[in-house]
Amino acid sequence: MGVKQKTTSLKRKGSDLSKGYVQLTVLNGKDVADAKLPRFADRLAAQGHQPFRATGIEVFQLNIGKLCNQTCAHCHVDAGPDRKEENMKREDLELCLRVIEATPTIRVVDITGGAPEMNPHFRWFVEECTRLGKQVIDRCNLTIIMANPKYRDLPEFLARHRVQVVSSLPYFSKSRTDGQRGDGVFEDSIKALQLLNAVGYGNPETGLKLDLVFNPSGAYLPGKQETLEAEFKRQLHRKFGIVFNELYAITNLPVSRFLDYLLESGNYAEYMQKLVDAYNPATVAGLMCRNTISVSWDGYLYDCDFNQMLDLKVAAKGQHLRDFNPEELHNRNIVLNQHCYGCTAGAGSSCGGTVVE
Repeated sequence: MGVKQKTTSLKRKGSDLSKGYVQLTVLNGKDVADAKLPRFADRLAAQGHQPFRATGIEVFQLNIGKLCNQTCAHCHVDAGPDRKEENMKREDLELCLRVIEATPTIRVVDITGGAPEMNPHFRWFVEECTRLGKQVIDRCNLTIIMANPKYRDLPEFLARHRVQVVSSLPYFSKSRTDGQRGDGVFEDSIKALQLLNAVGYGNPETGLKLDLVFNPSGAYLPGKQETLEAEFKRQLHRKFGIVFNELYAITNLPVSRFLDYLLESGNYAEYMQKLVDAYNPATVAGLMCRNTISVSWDGYLYDCDFNQMLDLKVAAKGQHLRDFNPEELHNRNIVLNQHCYGCTAGAGSSCGGTVVE
């Protein structure tokens, strides 16, 4: 019999949004003992962070759709080819542009998915963001470039608008990459990286930034980012002539498909304990939720992409793009949950890699 599980986020009795949430995972009708672990909000409170506040809005990160040409085992977004209806509409993207233009503190527009390039308005939106003078990041899965001839010119388009490309590559070998992301992914990823290199990505002389993302394939923390980066650079250049700028080592958070894996493999409690034991207070100042606002495909606002997947909206009166209030959001209380341990474990984890050296 398969494992029956559901995840809900419930407020503690007597608590409010400023004091955080407790995640209760129900496995075959029984609560997994998250309650035995120290509350993440309490760990922060012990450091004097009560409530835990944002420091501003510098990064505007938006998930423009869950439609993807892949179905990766670790995907916390639960993206795939079947998510066609969950694509951001043109009118919501226009609303994003109005917010970006009206909020001068926003310097980076970080576009993710799914495969964001599959949104029919992706290129138009990139052009409009660069017209506003914003740095644009495209979180590209690489294989989309090879998936269909209509995407084959993506490297040229991205280079023309000087978009920073951030791409997931589980490893520099076929077996480990395909094991995590599907058959044929490694070969297509290598071809896509070579096409990006051909237009100048990864070359320090062009300034076109190409970064890779590594996250473990199992229930363990990533190795040291600096060491992983050096080995990836050596192996990819030696085997395929590929160059890139930085490698981001990101911790898998117990959300969506990775949570399913933890539960089905019986690793959930052990992994959560591992995150708790690796809690590093030095990471707190650099957590991405402090200077980022995350926007879902349907226009709702969150502190980060992971809260978005758990439907933990911002602690503000205006929780949708149409009610965007920069002053209120600038100093908002960040909504916390037990999964936040993943961002503070070891050297920390963010969309830009580790938080501390």
